[in-house]
Amino acid sequence: MNESVWILSPLKGEARSLSAELGIPLEVAQILANRKVCDTKTAHKFLFGTIDDLHDPFLMKGMQEAVKRLRKAASIGEKVLIFGDYDVDGILSVVMLSKALETLGAEVDYFIPDRLKQGYGIKEEYVEVAVEKAANVVVSVDCGIKAIQFTKRAKEKGVDVIITDHHLPGPFLPEALAVLNPVLSGSGYPDKNLAGVGVVFKLIQALFKEEKEAFLLPHYLKLVSIGTIADVAELRGENRLFVKFGLKGLEKVSNKGLLSLIEVCGLTGRDVSVGGVGFRIGPRINAAGRMGMTDLAVRLFQSDSLQEVKEIAHQLDKLNSKRQKIEERIYDQAMDRIKKRSLDKRYKILIMGCEEWHRGVSGIVASRLKDFFYRPVILFVYKDGKAFGSGRSIREFPLIDCLDKNRDFFTSYGGHTMAIGCELAHKDMNPFRRAVNTFADSTITDEHLKRKIYIDASINFKDISLFFIENLSFLSPFGVGNPKPIFLTENVEVVSNPKKIQGKHVKFLVKQDGRIFEALGWRKGELAECIQEGDRIDLAYSFQFSEYLGEERLNLSIEDIRYARQARQRGKTTLRWQDKQDI
Repeated sequence: MNESVWILSPLKGEARSLSAELGIPLEVAQILANRKVCDTKTAHKFLFGTIDDLHDPFLMKGMQEAVKRLRKAASIGEKVLIFGDYDVDGILSVVMLSKALETLGAEVDYFIPDRLKQGYGIKEEYVEVAVEKAANVVVSVDCGIKAIQFTKRAKEKGVDVIITDHHLPGPFLPEALAVLNPVLSGSGYPDKNLAGVGVVFKLIQALFKEEKEAFLLPHYLKLVSIGTIADVAELRGENRLFVKFGLKGLEKVSNKGLLSLIEVCGLTGRDVSVGGVGFRIGPRINAAGRMGMTDLAVRLFQSDSLQEVKEIAHQLDKLNSKRQKIEERIYDQAMDRIKKRSLDKRYKILIMGCEEWHRGVSGIVASRLKDFFYRPVILFVYKDGKAFGSGRSIREFPLIDCLDKNRDFFTSYGGHTMAIGCELAHKDMNPFRRAVNTFADSTITDEHLKRKIYIDASINFKDISLFFIENLSFLSPFGVGNPKPIFLTENVEVVSNPKKIQGKHVKFLVKQDGRIFEALGWRKGELAECIQEGDRIDLAYSFQFSEYLGEERLNLSIEDIRYARQARQRGKTTLRWQDKQDI
């Protein structure tokens, strides 16, 4: 693991103004300023925004045409076929749009390709699926922005195509009846960061705008919040509102399938957080697609049988456990290969493949390796002469740009700046690896490969008051684009010997100004050998709550530590007093 660089944001003048005008602690105002929320009006909306702050869906180009065509289909009994992706975002988009169109009286069916057999995207031959199902209209959700040939052939067959997507397009757009995608330069939509479920919600919002069903809209936010979190979408703008009110809605759930899923996740009767969705609910839905059983997840939300949904929820739980075991095996194999060959010392981007690896979990493993080595990772699974890749990247290196530069290698590819999927011939792997490494060498600097810990503000333990914590909570939900705030407290005393938990975590007590907190380091068990009772350390951390004997307790979640007086001599970390970038 690379050394960490601590980057502390200086106190901004805007923070002082926000603190005075909104009556909030200076540290909380500083966090807002760090996220470039600098004026009072924007800050108030960020902290206290409501559903009324959502944009008009008809601002999005293509929305009028899409709504008109789907309303027509519903009114005259035409069949609508929904094409979806096999991840959480795609599955829930299918569930949501199916329900909305059925509410309007449409006949609806869906098709989600098998991840393991058919791969990603809407292929030209899928037109036959629409023909076989006698569909008059096809709507893509969370995919389709590169479905040029599919759209062309569907048009020849008399099938109207509506694309809803949030991925980056290729050089040309499909000639569809309507293309709804906020990232397009001419989309006209003010919020570019919606997940697939977010785009589908805007379509539903438009469909319901002049209908008596408009009162149902808030119910859809429960699934929108899950899909948005699972797709790791930026929690700013509308996404923030979707998640904030969607999580609130999860306190009262009527859908039998969602209730059963919450139960197997151990979240019944508890407030569901971003973490609860990201680490419990999302992975169980995702497991269906990763293991080639996507229909299970769709049926979970569509079935009215309590017995069936309970069985499905438990099946998804077992699939997730199976996925975790496969993931752990691949991770250990990849880690062993990296260390034995010193790949992290030789290459700025890690590219590996294996015939025995599982396509459904390679992306998760790539993400874990990226976090550990702090460099881009692409893992490939080889089968039938093809190489199927999943990649994850660091914030300093847009991985999709790298693929764009090397597009001639691929039979298909797509994704975002931080996550990609691709397919190429196995025989082309060596030249591909050389080309990508050459590009990485010219683009990624040694500085990029140092893990950065961006610290929002300094604070002393005496200033951690109930008023401070209450105001800090208004900044949630936290995630990409609005990360959990990290604080620096210097010169704290370790007042208990660190204890290892489950061999990989650590906890100990720290004290400053007479106040004592429990500090917890998740996957930081190595700290137990680095410090001892009586040491003085500087602590970079976030806040977390835990429950003990029915009482809620405030703990410190460790990001990193350094010795208070000997950090530079030991080379543990370096601290930079500079402005944050791109928070």
